Amino acid sequence: MKRILLTLFALLLLAPAMADEGMWLPSLISHRIRDMRAKGFRLTADDIYSINKASMKDAVVLFDGGCTGELVSAEGLLLTNHHCGYDAIQSHSSVEHDYLTHGFWARSRAEELPNKELNVKFLVRMEDVTDRMAAGETADEIVRKAEAEGKGYKAAVEQMYYGNQQFLFLYEQFDDVRLVAAPPSSIGKFGGDTDNWIWPRHTGDFSVFRIYAGPDNKPAAYSPDNVPFRPRRHFTVSTRGVAEGDFTMIYGFPGNTQQYILSDVVKYIAETSDPMKIAIRTGRLDLISRAQESDPALRIHYAAKHASIANAWKKWQGEVLGIKRLGTYEKKLRTEQRFVEATGDGEVLQELKNEFARALPYYYTRELLGETLLTLRYGFTDEEKADPLFAKRRPVEQALYRQAFEEYAGRSTMLAPIAAFEAGIKQHGTPAAYADHIFALAADDPQNPELIALKEAIKEFSAEIVDELGTRSLRNFNSARMNALYARYVEGLRRWAAAEKREGAMFPDANLTLRVAYGKVAGYEYADGEYHTPLTTLDGIIAKDNPAIYDYDIPQALRDLHASKDYGRWGIEVGGRRTVPVCFLATNHTTGGNSGSPILNGRGELVGINFDRTWRSTMSDIQFDPTICRNIAVDIRYVLMVIDRIGGAGYLIDEMTLR
Repeated sequence: MKRILLTLFALLLLAPAMADEGMWLPSLISHRIRDMRAKGFRLTADDIYSINKASMKDAVVLFDGGCTGELVSAEGLLLTNHHCGYDAIQSHSSVEHDYLTHGFWARSRAEELPNKELNVKFLVRMEDVTDRMAAGETADEIVRKAEAEGKGYKAAVEQMYYGNQQFLFLYEQFDDVRLVAAPPSSIGKFGGDTDNWIWPRHTGDFSVFRIYAGPDNKPAAYSPDNVPFRPRRHFTVSTRGVAEGDFTMIYGFPGNTQQYILSDVVKYIAETSDPMKIAIRTGRLDLISRAQESDPALRIHYAAKHASIANAWKKWQGEVLGIKRLGTYEKKLRTEQRFVEATGDGEVLQELKNEFARALPYYYTRELLGETLLTLRYGFTDEEKADPLFAKRRPVEQALYRQAFEEYAGRSTMLAPIAAFEAGIKQHGTPAAYADHIFALAADDPQNPELIALKEAIKEFSAEIVDELGTRSLRNFNSARMNALYARYVEGLRRWAAAEKREGAMFPDANLTLRVAYGKVAGYEYADGEYHTPLTTLDGIIAKDNPAIYDYDIPQALRDLHASKDYGRWGIEVGGRRTVPVCFLATNHTTGGNSGSPILNGRGELVGINFDRTWRSTMSDIQFDPTICRNIAVDIRYVLMVIDRIGGAGYLIDEMTLR
């Protein structure tokens, strides 16, 4: 009976082989092709990843260091999310030229807008260098040799399975990336923070850029003489649409998952970390929202900041709900108990738990700093202060100082506080009064010795925490000791998988490297008797349309289009009515970084652009539940319709290969 229970548990542990869980390394995708083909994929492993011929990887980019984009023309045309291009759109916006509100559509190549510090990276190749490093070669040496191979090459050695394997990732980086088109925010950010992470969803979350290169088609700094980049591969765009049950594949750069963390860490996330961060960000968002409502210039100035703060804020709320609903803490406990029974290695788990208990005050304090004192700017440039907007910003920034000082002072309970900070509060009486004093110095006298001393004290305190943990990678609640123990624990899980003859069923945690995930178009039961279908349409946008609310005030052109039903080739029949598809759900395993990723059908054609997960799916970074975890994509037909009928930029569609 014990053997039967262990076998059943192993099958649950290795569920990625049976459910749509997993973020797979493209160079090793041949291990998954049989399963992919059984679910509807029609191509080969070489079509997904090859270094000898053009493959799908050559049409996918790491966009701006934290999102994904895809090439859709032979002239460097690139699609990503509106929220991924948000900083660029905002940087070109003003009250006179409000591209956030009204959208932007370049009418010619000459009107495409360059963007400072925006780059994209193509993966040239990935290579297992575990043996090279075991033989004594260092990561720096491997990177240096790889980068010397070509112009614009950037390389990194990334750990998989907590260091049990190391892979070289070699990229080609392009720095001349220009904004081509963006829909109005009432399309690209329709529903705003209210609809974020929510289904049904009606957001046209896309923007359009173009990559430029030198005359030799190689990376080059911005120049008017640069020409559109000619990619090795671009995606064909399918206008046939999707239906429930259809195969889908996502190809992108997921940022961070934590599939193998301890039960102790799950409990900390759900009961301490997420609630703390949610409460602090609620205060920051309230301050910024009031400022945005008071003045159009402040609305534009704080738009990207508000969106950035709100995104994780709402994600954490869903994560807590999902963890509790699934009983993830209890499941992790059972996993650990059965791991010990199956492997006999109880020592590694006990050492992991001991190390986590030691490191927890440092984790908590570093997270608290990251939500409070480290969010502030301790000085403003003369150029900023000369801007007439600075006078309006000043009360907002001062209020954010007060909130950060009060939250840090009230919540810093696990480690001794920063001495200089405590002394300042004692001198001025309250955290708020001290915040006012420091803000005045930051705004008027940024070279003041007292201000510089506080800034250095905060920096040193943060560095001391990093030194105590022995690593700067705090995303997965690491320490140098814990990394070593996790390596042993995860390798034990892999050996266990091999013993059960389920090799390859465990995928390495996401770390912003290129991955493949696959699944199908699917709705889900949100609550008892409440089934959510996997497709939304333009009719749902019209139902939500509200001119009195900024995030729901759609362009008049969209209202007119719905009234006329003149959708042309982008219209479909749903329940006997003529409409346009907007978004759809699928079971692909995604996380942050997958924003902007291409959603592909079984023929490798682009059918959508990934942009979100459902609210209760946000715990999938920790535990994937195939019954409810869904990613959300904007249907490519809605993207094309908006470009064509709202933007009047059909010439962009003419560049694409449609099927």
